[in-house]
Amino acid sequence: MRLYEYEGKLLFSSAGIKVPGQVLLRTPEDAERAAGSARYPVVLKAQVLVGGRGKAGGVKIARNPDEFVRYAREILNMTIRGEKVAAVLAADYVDIERELYLSIIVDRSTRKYLILHSDKGGVDIEEVARQSPEHIFRTTFDPFVGIKEYHAREVARNLGLGAQFTGRVLDLLRKMYEGVMLRYDADLVEINPLAVSGQELIPVDAKVTIDDNAQEPVVEELKRVLGRDPSEGEVHEFNYVKLDGYIGIIGNGAGLTMATMDEVQRFGGKPADFLDIGGGAERGIVKDATKLLLSDPDVKAIFINILGGITRCDEVASGVVEALGESRDKKPIVIRLVGTNEEEGRRILERAGISYYTEMDEAAQAAVRAAGVA
Repeated sequence: MRLYEYEGKLLFSSAGIKVPGQVLLRTPEDAERAAGSARYPVVLKAQVLVGGRGKAGGVKIARNPDEFVRYAREILNMTIRGEKVAAVLAADYVDIERELYLSIIVDRSTRKYLILHSDKGGVDIEEVARQSPEHIFRTTFDPFVGIKEYHAREVARNLGLGAQFTGRVLDLLRKMYEGVMLRYDADLVEINPLAVSGQELIPVDAKVTIDDNAQEPVVEELKRVLGRDPSEGEVHEFNYVKLDGYIGIIGNGAGLTMATMDEVQRFGGKPADFLDIGGGAERGIVKDATKLLLSDPDVKAIFINILGGITRCDEVASGVVEALGESRDKKPIVIRLVGTNEEEGRRILERAGISYYTEMDEAAQAAVRAAGVA
């Protein structure tokens, strides 16, 4: 279950994590009422469950009441990647010196937790993993041990923060883990960007996904904190463009998806689509994307190329297996699976009798062969 940014920040606040002041605007009238008391500049952000809102014009900075009302109206009327904007979050502007990335995810392959972090925040972490993998760092910890000071020291060092930030990093990580992840049965707790402002670490954005099998007391607590049932009205979306080829393409991140298409063409194949599931895609999104291509009569084979940063390989593998189980259409599927939880993902594929690759060129050639073009 994916939460809106403002909901993630509500959970952060409940865990004692300080977030910028925010007001939720659901209607133009809300914007008119809030404009007069706002402290400018104010950041207005579309509340959607899909990525790419910044590039779509769904994030604007208002410097006066007139801009506040005008921009809020514009964003409320937007549809981003097929999803109607649910609301606009008016957040205090943060004077950012550096942008970092910080998340905690479940590493099911080792039955531990993974602190994924980068000194390149504010951008798609999957793109960072592809273009600058040396800027992606991983720190694991055992749930029976928890997060210790030595974990925080390692994370702070990797992020290029001075020793004076170790205590702040430790406090933030523990609250993310104990106050959000454990308390609310979360699969992912992400801050991107985590802003360095003076001596403070400020979560400018928040992304939280809740386990679909969260226990009833947890769901009831979420209803109380969020004011809604997070399992209702969930949106599964991806960026899809139909093309005139015959090899279905699924990737995570626009850059990787484009590179996958280029690789298929290099070996004589012709892409049937551009389909980007985005970063952090869960099995439901992967299942829907796979079923879409399985049902396309023009698609002869499917090439799924995953470089997992926050996208978990086990979730991808489970989504593909579920799609094959539910679909009457059977087509060859070639999968390249590298990154977070890849060992567990590969085990899931092996149990289902699905082969996988680790090198993109080998996988691309296999996809072209599977489509009948040697």
